[in-house]
Amino acid sequence: MSGTTTYVRFQSTEQSPRGHFPGIFALANGLARKGRLTEEQHRFWRAANDWYDAAYTDPSLVDPAVYDPGVNPGAVAWFKGTATHLLDRIPGYLALLAAHGVPCERLESADPGRVVYEDEHQVVVVPRPGSMDPAAVPNARSPQGA
Repeated sequence: MSGTTTYVRFQSTEQSPRGHFPGIFALANGLARKGRLTEEQHRFWRAANDWYDAAYTDPSLVDPAVYDPGVNPGAVAWFKGTATHLLDRIPGYLALLAAHGVPCERLESADPGRVVYEDEHQVVVVPRPGSMDPAAVPNARSPQGA
């Protein structure tokens, strides 16, 4: 399996009203925006978001159209499996979501879709039809506990 990059994504198990599966950061940000976090959870969320903002590039700052639904319909970000320093901090977000009963799952893929942005830590892809369907990528999904 050497030479094959594995990509990792954490997302909701439920589609949003717009038909997307929101990612882990969108889910946590939604809880904060709705005022559902305790004071301690809010401190964790703010510090963790600040750390991620400093640790890697926001693709939309490089390409403002990267998430534009007219240009890249359904575009979503995936971590590169080699970005362990970024993945190592995900359990705190999973615990936060679990504390509020917000389901989140881990997906892995060697080919998550058509790449529209890439840097050393992540890709943003437009999923191919059926690629977000668990039946399309056997064993790609594994539920995450806190």
